[in-house]
Amino acid sequence: MPQIQSSSTGNLTLDTIDIVGDQTYADHGYPHEAWSLLRRKAPIFWYERPGIIPFWAVTKYEDLVQIGKTPEIFENAPRLAVFPDFEAQGVVQPPVRHLLNMDPPDHARYRRLISSYFTPRAVQRMRVGVETITRQLLDEVMGDGSIQSGDFVQLVSAKLPLAVLADLLGIPREDWELMFRWTNETIGAADPEYRREGETAEETGERARLALFQYYAEMVEKRRAEPKEDIVSVLANGKLEGGEDVPWMELLSYFYVLVVAGNETTRNATTGGLLALLQNPAELSKLRENPELIDKAVEEIVRWTSPVIQFCRTPNRDVELRGQHIKAGQNMTLFYPSANRDEDIFQDPFSFKIDRDPNPHVAFGMGEHVCLGANLARLELKEVFTQLLPRLEHCEVTGEPDRLRSSFVGGIKRLPIRYKLRPAL
Repeated sequence: MPQIQSSSTGNLTLDTIDIVGDQTYADHGYPHEAWSLLRRKAPIFWYERPGIIPFWAVTKYEDLVQIGKTPEIFENAPRLAVFPDFEAQGVVQPPVRHLLNMDPPDHARYRRLISSYFTPRAVQRMRVGVETITRQLLDEVMGDGSIQSGDFVQLVSAKLPLAVLADLLGIPREDWELMFRWTNETIGAADPEYRREGETAEETGERARLALFQYYAEMVEKRRAEPKEDIVSVLANGKLEGGEDVPWMELLSYFYVLVVAGNETTRNATTGGLLALLQNPAELSKLRENPELIDKAVEEIVRWTSPVIQFCRTPNRDVELRGQHIKAGQNMTLFYPSANRDEDIFQDPFSFKIDRDPNPHVAFGMGEHVCLGANLARLELKEVFTQLLPRLEHCEVTGEPDRLRSSFVGGIKRLPIRYKLRPAL
């Protein structure tokens, strides 16, 4: 995750900023300087660059909230987000319908199929399981208790959300590596590391998406014949309100979103959270000395990392925002990390403060599209840092974070560390 500590805009101009270039994110992390410039000079900015479908860039907190809470005007369809590599090839993302791009009333109908699994009360019932998975994972990472070296992503942050999600969905452990690979290829299709030789970004993303669809199609057939206590069984045998069957493609897309969203975002918040704590040792010490601050610390980690970078909304009528006339059908791109550094909302927004209060971040979205798994993500982050910090005798970053080449999800592919863990109490 980017760790820019000031909002200086240097020599940047509105004509030269790059806020959606995949390689920009891989090389430099989040473009906070450019977003700061936009918030100050052009919070609703018509962004037009070669090879990219033009859009209005929305960077201020209040505007994101207003748009996100007005789905009757600002629709999710037809453009989910800005994907430069696809658009440069003249490709528009395939119109697969799922929770992320559904509008009212369908969004609520589909969300209600499993929303009861993710209420605060339901997630609390998962606490013991998440606690156990985390403890076992850290025991494995500890080794013989001596100084160890490794990649924190592979060791911890990729495994925990995948294990929790696999347990919810009923995915056997031997298939976890498949899920890890396919989600990487889907989210990171723009990153050459995840492509097979000769593939384009579109071909990589489509291959991984079809592999996930095929996997869940087979699971659905098995759960219809023999239901179990898992979400796949609930969806495979579920009905929409009125008794209507869930259409086949929407059913498979549901699993696709759960796996990709539930895995990638929590993974990157965990990685970025450890990096933020190590880069801010006073805050790390404060959290060690005051473990009761863990809930506030989790919210600050989520604000600071903001793993989902942007989603699009499209007005179905002409609107005016901050003096800009936006025509019906023109795409608006909401930049969540920018809103979470908005100087008008957050005091000293470029400082990482584990006791920040209030902290009304929008990293989980807002309105009807607030993240379905937000409560589960909070639980996972709380458990991993509650258990990790007391056991962490030593930890240092030994190399530069290797960032994902994506302007959609802010990911760290690798975070090399040298560490020593003590046994659990």
